[in-house]
Amino acid sequence: MSTHFNEGGPSLGSSAVKRGAAATGKLVYIDAASVRAARTDMPGDRMVKALAETFRALSDPTRIRIISVLAGQELCVFDLSRLLGLTGSAVSHQLRLLRGQRLVKYRKEGKVAYYSLDDDHIRNLMEECIKHVTVG
Repeated sequence: MSTHFNEGGPSLGSSAVKRGAAATGKLVYIDAASVRAARTDMPGDRMVKALAETFRALSDPTRIRIISVLAGQELCVFDLSRLLGLTGSAVSHQLRLLRGQRLVKYRKEGKVAYYSLDDDHIRNLMEECIKHVTVG
């Protein structure tokens, strides 16, 4: 067993190890090298918050449907609302949330706004999520 390099996190191990760690004021881990590597690989607070916001935006079934549809082609609010059986207002609200997370973008053609996925990363994320859900 090795001593952890940073105090303040949870410790692992037997109660004897915990008592020893408490006596020295240092945390002990079963595999300190792996813990150091994990700490290095762990994203920073800003990234974690941004990722959580992205997944929160994707956690709504209506928004998943919108993303799925837009993965194939761009559509206007009117066509999206008809396709999904929702009001234009409800679709616009969801699109505004998705735009805020940079998951969708739009282009104007006259007075009509056509929505599409912001980039291929969103399409790839959805494809990977579908694979994950269907493999299980």
